[in-house]
Amino acid sequence: MWALDASGGLAGGLVGHTWATWLHVTYLWVDERCRGAGLGSRLLSEAERTAVADRGCRNSRLETWDFQAPDFYKKQGYDVVCVIPGYPPGITEYTLTKRLG
Repeated sequence: MWALDASGGLAGGLVGHTWATWLHVTYLWVDERCRGAGLGSRLLSEAERTAVADRGCRNSRLETWDFQAPDFYKKQGYDVVCVIPGYPPGITEYTLTKRLG
């Protein structure tokens, strides 16, 4: 799914898939000029809603790095379930999950 800005340009998008009652968010991106306006929250919420209503999902998972958005996902109700320091070197990867519905 994607979102357009007022001029019709790409403002953000989300790519994921569902499997075994899980939504797996692969990519969530919001253009830098559109950040802070709630677009990322809306894209994620819509993906979760669709996963529950149309695909019977009960949980969601995703991975992010320390320089990206772990705090954003925590604010959306996700819990950190795995932390891998040094993956890749100098970076920490987080796996987060959320119970849906």
